[in-house]
Amino acid sequence: MIPASFDYVRAGSIDEAVSLLGEHGDDAKLLAGGHSLLPMMKLRLAVPETLIDIRHLREASYIRVDGDEVAIGGLTRHRDLVTSEVLRAEAPLIGLVAGHVGDPQIRHRGTIGGSLAHADPAADLPAAVLASGATLVAQGAAGRRTIAVDDFFLGFFETALEPDEVLVEIRVLRTGPTGAHYEKFTRRANDWAIVAVATVAGRVALANMGGRPTRATATEQALAEGASIEDAAALAADGTEPVQDMHADPDYRRHLARVLTRRSLAAAAA
Repeated sequence: MIPASFDYVRAGSIDEAVSLLGEHGDDAKLLAGGHSLLPMMKLRLAVPETLIDIRHLREASYIRVDGDEVAIGGLTRHRDLVTSEVLRAEAPLIGLVAGHVGDPQIRHRGTIGGSLAHADPAADLPAAVLASGATLVAQGAAGRRTIAVDDFFLGFFETALEPDEVLVEIRVLRTGPTGAHYEKFTRRANDWAIVAVATVAGRVALANMGGRPTRATATEQALAEGASIEDAAALAADGTEPVQDMHADPDYRRHLARVLTRRSLAAAAA
């Protein structure tokens, strides 16, 4: 299908992108990698009147240690996450999960900020940053503000970002080179997760177990109280609201959550 007509603007900086968002309001969308937005436009599920191109803004593409955290620019591409020595040594879950995103074409073009702002509950990186206890930095007309990842994802394709804000940075704690794992169950290679589980430092996040990425809080609490991996994983689906679709029903997704959580926790502890 062909998208509806739209105007195209190339922003010269993050500040200009923020200004353009303020000017065009809800009728504008940011174009970063485009692998989520453009298919939705072709299906007329998204019909922006203006696309603001920020793909070339290298000021928001970086991975660096900053105190007790690793700072990741919002326009950092998935491939850069996969190959980053900094992430491999300091926060390996992010790079590990980025390697499961789509195919090589998508990983070479898609950005972490775009994936998080799109907020697909079946996507890989939202679960990774949720498990990592990340802090997200948004820039808008009023300046910059931080958003705890637990408060960022609000529902299907919905985040705490304001209409004039750009997700400019993701900050994750330095956890060291071990203790992280990701389990993803798909029907075919490169598909969205039917269910996925990201684990690091005692936090467990689930993908596609509801309208947003979800922490397995019952599992986390059980682990903190000294429960075995087997017993803690049995609680992974507690409090979740998985949907039914052509790939799986809620009961099957709950079963997958328990199985994949057990595997992820065991691999992270190995």
